[in-house]
Amino acid sequence: MKKLQIILVLIFFLIFTNLNAQKVWTLQNCIEYALDNNIQIKQQALNVDINKENLIQNKASLLPNLNFSGTHVYNYGSTIDRFAGTFTTENIRSNNFYIQSQLTLFNGFQLLNSIKQSQLDLMASKYNVDKAKDDISLAITTAYLQILYNLELLDIARGQLDITRLQVERTKKLVDAGTLTRGGLLTIEAQAATEELQMVNAENNLNLSYLTLTQLLDLPTPDGFEIEKPELKISKESSSILRPDQIFAFAVNNQADIKSSEISVESSLKGLSIAKGTISPSLSISSSYGTGYSGANEIGTNPVTNVVPIGYTLGGDMVFSDYQTFSTYETKSFNEQLDDNSNYSIGFYLTIPIFNRLQSKTSIAKARINVKNAEYNLQLTKNQLNKTIQQAHADAIAALNKYNATMKSVVALEESFKYTEQKYNVGLLNSLEYNDAKNKLAQAKSELLQSKYEYVFRTKVLDFYQGKPLLLN
Repeated sequence: MKKLQIILVLIFFLIFTNLNAQKVWTLQNCIEYALDNNIQIKQQALNVDINKENLIQNKASLLPNLNFSGTHVYNYGSTIDRFAGTFTTENIRSNNFYIQSQLTLFNGFQLLNSIKQSQLDLMASKYNVDKAKDDISLAITTAYLQILYNLELLDIARGQLDITRLQVERTKKLVDAGTLTRGGLLTIEAQAATEELQMVNAENNLNLSYLTLTQLLDLPTPDGFEIEKPELKISKESSSILRPDQIFAFAVNNQADIKSSEISVESSLKGLSIAKGTISPSLSISSSYGTGYSGANEIGTNPVTNVVPIGYTLGGDMVFSDYQTFSTYETKSFNEQLDDNSNYSIGFYLTIPIFNRLQSKTSIAKARINVKNAEYNLQLTKNQLNKTIQQAHADAIAALNKYNATMKSVVALEESFKYTEQKYNVGLLNSLEYNDAKNKLAQAKSELLQSKYEYVFRTKVLDFYQGKPLLLN
């Protein structure tokens, strides 16, 4: 059995890996997959289901309840039977049946406010689901761009290493020809070893970024996982980016976390109304029906008529009267007793709270605190949103400026490196000067790449807060 399970797991693993290998994931594919499969989103959706049930329960509180109870009792020893109305010492069986219904007519609108609060809580939980979706979408976008960044960084590292390896071969020839000393060869070989380590580090970072994205997607393995490499276009003008106040004006009216916080304030206000309702009089109506059976409830059989004196007339004659007794007794039938013992009731119940050990007072005070806390949370959420937008805007502008400046530096350093390489190849420069020029170019390309992806990510964050889809092409 264990062998079969292992085989099935391996088959599933191979099939999944093969499917991954055949599919190239776009950013949109990743986001859609996560929204359908992410556990945290599913947990938030369960909260929506719970709040739906709470709403149903609170609506049902407006209806009358209905309860039935029954007993089946054996009594041993002395007792007074409630149906026969007699004292007995016999062992008897008794049954009681009771059905009761109650309806609240008024309780300070607590029931109605509870329904409205449940409706608000349901809306807030739905916005929380949207917030969870937004968070996972941004996290996936970040991880996706990190992979693209590491891919390009790896390409730069490989390109640098390829150039250095060619120079190692050229330097060997120059050393053999006596043009350069062996020290120059050792320096360029050390540079190649350093760049090889940099390439290995770049590969490791790429693998880790793949792992991060696949874990966000809850995929079992990153093996065979491949993403699309879109062409990222960079606008060289900052005028294409809206001002932070324009973005905030849209986001504050549309972001899920803002909506959820606003509804939480409304819900807390309903909670305050519910608490105030506890100091109001309450009125309810109740109706019930009951019946029962007792083994001590007997009726006589075989009547016997007896004549006994009861007094005298004015003339002195004795007066007689007859009365009836029974020679035998038997317990009333079950159905007959149910009919005979039936009782009905209906009543109105008014409760006016006078003093309940300050429970209502403290409930109202705590409800007011909850309202204030919800208002503070709303303001904090708005403030954080504004800060995030301002920071993203500032980072985008800074990244764009850095990108434009670094692009000029890269162009200049490429031309300088070509000239340096030509001089090195003919022995006019030593390996230290060559490596210095090469490292400066590599550093500039790395900074250009970093500013490029910083700009792309920050602009995507700003697009997200403007309600635009997270797309890279």
